[in-house]
Amino acid sequence: MEQMKNLTGGDFLVTEPLANDIFIPEEFDEEQHMMAKTCEDFLDAEVFPMLERIDNQELGLMRKLLSKAGELGLLGITIPEEYEGFGQSFLTSMRVNESIGAGYSFSVAYSAHVGIGTMPIVYYGNDKQKSKYLPKLATGAWTAAYCLTEPNAGTDANSGKTRAILSEDGKHYIINGQKMWITNGGFADVLTVFAKIDKDRVLSAFIIKANSRGITLNPEEKKMGIKGSSTRQIFFNDVKVPVGNLLGKRGEGFRIALNILHMGRMKLGVMALGASKRTINQSVTYANERKQFGSLISSFGAIKYKLAEQVIRTFTSESAVYRACKNIENLVSVNLEKGMDRGKAEIESIAKFSVECAMLKVNGSEALDYVVDEALQIWGGMGYSSEGPVDRAYRDSRINRIFEGTNEINRLLATDTTIKKAQKGEFDLFGHAKAVLDGINDLTQPEIPTDNYYEEIRYYIRNFKNAVLMVIQAFSDRFQKNLISEQEIMMNIADMMMPLYIVESTMLRVEKLEQKNGGHYVEIHKDILNVYVYDTASNILKSGRDAISSFEPEVDKLMKMCEALFIYTKVMPLDVKEARRRIADRLIYDNKYTF
Repeated sequence: MEQMKNLTGGDFLVTEPLANDIFIPEEFDEEQHMMAKTCEDFLDAEVFPMLERIDNQELGLMRKLLSKAGELGLLGITIPEEYEGFGQSFLTSMRVNESIGAGYSFSVAYSAHVGIGTMPIVYYGNDKQKSKYLPKLATGAWTAAYCLTEPNAGTDANSGKTRAILSEDGKHYIINGQKMWITNGGFADVLTVFAKIDKDRVLSAFIIKANSRGITLNPEEKKMGIKGSSTRQIFFNDVKVPVGNLLGKRGEGFRIALNILHMGRMKLGVMALGASKRTINQSVTYANERKQFGSLISSFGAIKYKLAEQVIRTFTSESAVYRACKNIENLVSVNLEKGMDRGKAEIESIAKFSVECAMLKVNGSEALDYVVDEALQIWGGMGYSSEGPVDRAYRDSRINRIFEGTNEINRLLATDTTIKKAQKGEFDLFGHAKAVLDGINDLTQPEIPTDNYYEEIRYYIRNFKNAVLMVIQAFSDRFQKNLISEQEIMMNIADMMMPLYIVESTMLRVEKLEQKNGGHYVEIHKDILNVYVYDTASNILKSGRDAISSFEPEVDKLMKMCEALFIYTKVMPLDVKEARRRIADRLIYDNKYTF
């Protein structure tokens, strides 16, 4: 394995970082904690008391809440200071978004405004566009929406039919088309709209004022969840847009959309943390109040399992998300030193870590789905009732597996992008992978190094990486240029890569915490890590077997790879019942998430 470089995504498969190479959430500074606390206080004071009114889409309420957030500076976290923002780092912005993530429908409106609504102008706008739009977007005087999806162009965004025709005098583009599922569509002042100019085969992007003549809206969509979020179809009928409102270059729209989606995926993974932690608190407080058979239900083993697993999935997701966010920020610094402007430095850095963005969006959304589902189960009948708080959390969570590209697309993207990065020479995936595959004929199970805790975990992770590398090499050898046609196998590989990245991130976090605070401090964190290692071994084994059994026709080769998978995923037995009980007992004692 190579030394950690932190300069491109996907290379975690062939590098072996040290604990000091990564950032952990416990290292956020006082200013970052204060900004997060401001967000939490805002939710407590302005959002949570109005959840029913928000869900009923009381006229003007969401717009008013965003304006209040703007007055506190919460809409300008990442907007440069010269445009009335705070110019905070990528990492700081993600921490803020975690706190806001607990805000149900408000978090969706907020994220759409500060993220996909505003960042295209931050990253791709010229000086005139930034000066005109960003100050008002930073303060909440204007709100923003992002118009990409069309009725027949969802995941395949570049197939959109919206057209922009240059006027005869060359001063305007005339835009015609239809957009749907537009968050903040009912009240946004500024729209980033994607359309194809003339007969172009690729998209361009435009900044359009929402009150422009020719723009009409359908009524609000009736949705399963995030009911308070404004979601409308928007129609463009001969809308005149000044040529100066072209965002970026002609034909650059698809790249803008793609890069903004990378950012949105990481942001979604972070925001899911805020929602998960709030829901865990609701789970444990109810379990500590509800009695059955004369005992608090928090004393029951079946409930402890659920509480512990909620914690495990949240803690491990958090470990991975902030590792990736800091790696992105590190690359931003490198790009700034090369002379890039801030916007380009950041968007290029995010794009470099598109693999992690995709994986952590999937993991975060599915972890949150688990947390809210088990919260409802812990609450029982009261959980199913709209009188309790879990009903809203359950319904609102489900959209996250569709937002920012479906989880299926993101799994495919994670595998495909990893392989393409390696093919471009960004890191030596296939050199390592070929060595692993070539070596399986002589593979034997060495003795597991159980005398040193972190060496043992590193040994497991090294083997997990070998399992993934072996499958990728065999898969690539088998299908070569036709990999994308084998979606099931590509998703199997993604389901090997994802827990691998997360378990390594968690191990590094726990080790760094022990270095800072001593062994006693991390006893419960080791329980979390141990259970996740144990489960990751089983998950990688199953996904790997599913993959190679689907493409290897030669029985001898198939069996040899299966034997290698067994060796690479062998871990020491673990009393998972007692480990989970200790995690749950800590949560029950604290009566809130404190991990």
